Amino acid sequence: MNQILLSVIAEGGPGNTGPDFGKASPVGLLVIVLLVIATLFLVRSMNQQLKKVPKSFDRDHPELDQAADEGTDRDGPARPPGPPHESG
Repeated sequence: MNQILLSVIAEGGPGNTGPDFGKASPVGLLVIVLLVIATLFLVRSMNQQLKKVPKSFDRDHPELDQAADEGTDRDGPARPPGPPHESG
């Protein structure tokens, strides 16, 4: 087994050394650059969104979001709980 493995390693591979071996197309470079630019814009946008998030979510001062809580869903759910109504 070792003799076979050593002979395969010693032979070398098929030798991918043709005239176009290892050359990347400019389109590939363009795709990589565009992906890097898009990633940078996404990171920048996420940082801006994270700056809007409060430092902590403790309930020491609930009046900041109390108005939003009071203005939502005063009448309860629109449909009674239970299985959905099937039209037929």
